[in-house]
Amino acid sequence: MTLPLDPLILGSGPGLVLAHGAGSDVRDSFGPLPELLAECHTVVGADYPGSGGVPLPSGPLTLDLLADRLVASADAAGLSTFAVSGFSMGSAVAVRTATRHPDRIDALVLSAGLAAANPRLRLVADTWGALVRAGDSDALASYLSLLVNSRAWLDQRTPEQVREQVLLFGCGTPPGTEAHLELLGGLDVRGELGRVRVPTLVVSPTDDLLLTPADHRRLAAGITGSVLVPIDCGHALASERPREWAEATGRFLASAR
Repeated sequence: MTLPLDPLILGSGPGLVLAHGAGSDVRDSFGPLPELLAECHTVVGADYPGSGGVPLPSGPLTLDLLADRLVASADAAGLSTFAVSGFSMGSAVAVRTATRHPDRIDALVLSAGLAAANPRLRLVADTWGALVRAGDSDALASYLSLLVNSRAWLDQRTPEQVREQVLLFGCGTPPGTEAHLELLGGLDVRGELGRVRVPTLVVSPTDDLLLTPADHRRLAAGITGSVLVPIDCGHALASERPREWAEATGRFLASAR
């Protein structure tokens, strides 16, 4: 089964391919970052199967399939080598891309990511999936808001703004979310971290309640020479600190290439 590929391509300059999170798509995971980073980069983003109108494969969703899809999106943009910016589950996709296609990757940016799922994350994924199957969009949206937004950010919202956030989440569940969550709950790229040979930035949201700072530190510790940069926000970097995230990414890539 050949899956359609119609990547977002913006800007010019060194290549930067985006790997989004589970139950999400490129625009949802990265918000305004493609436009911000396109000032100095050719930014490429392709939605995973199960998101953005792309059907799921006939077989299981795997990291190899997603890594190969990132490379195919880079090919579509005419990029021979490129950096990968992986957000959340996309951090593991980025690592797999770097180890599966080492001749194509020249840098990694791993944000709010993980090296391996743990029992807490599997519980999160199971609950998330159960709410999807139940069709209770309000409960699902409230649950995700509590996980992806920082406590400080939520506390600063008015009741109307919180309700608007819940409504936004409630209408945005991709049809392939359960397949994404099955992959997320079984992730383990710890054995590959030592084989990453490119400059790597690990961005750690300090109030991340979905994938915690401990997850980010374990990811950074496994990659020789990686740089860990904290940002004071929750998992949803694109909502809470988009410009700071873009600036950290841009500075690192400018120094690493």
